[in-house]
Amino acid sequence: MPSGLAIGDADAGRIQDVLERLMADASCAAVVLIGRDGESLAAAGAARALDLVSVAGLAAGGFSSTAPLAQLLGEREFSVLIHEGVRQSLHVSVVDEGTILIAVFDERTTLGMVRVFAREAARTLATILEEARTRARSAGARPGASRRGTT
Repeated sequence: MPSGLAIGDADAGRIQDVLERLMADASCAAVVLIGRDGESLAAAGAARALDLVSVAGLAAGGFSSTAPLAQLLGEREFSVLIHEGVRQSLHVSVVDEGTILIAVFDERTTLGMVRVFAREAARTLATILEEARTRARSAGARPGASRRGTT
């Protein structure tokens, strides 16, 4: 997980549920949660058939490379990038400072549907990740507390 964050089984299950719900609600072919470093953290749908290492790395790199363009326009960064193809498209969006959400979709859905449901999923994922970070900090602050098993 990003920034050395260890996610317990309960949070991992919650993250997986969010990805699967996004996939179903927005009729996406695949959904992937990645770290800003390009590491694939969780996936749902046909994502398992994709070259996740390449998709995650290139999406993270592409996202990072647009930051200077955003700054030229007075933005810190762009929160959403769309890559539209003939058969498949990508919706790439910020979850939090450490993670990015990728939704792969095709003609079965619309960009508007993906945007709406991805925004909702990103907010939920950000909450789950922040709760996990808070628990990890609390566990680390207690003498003798272990990060293992904190969920």
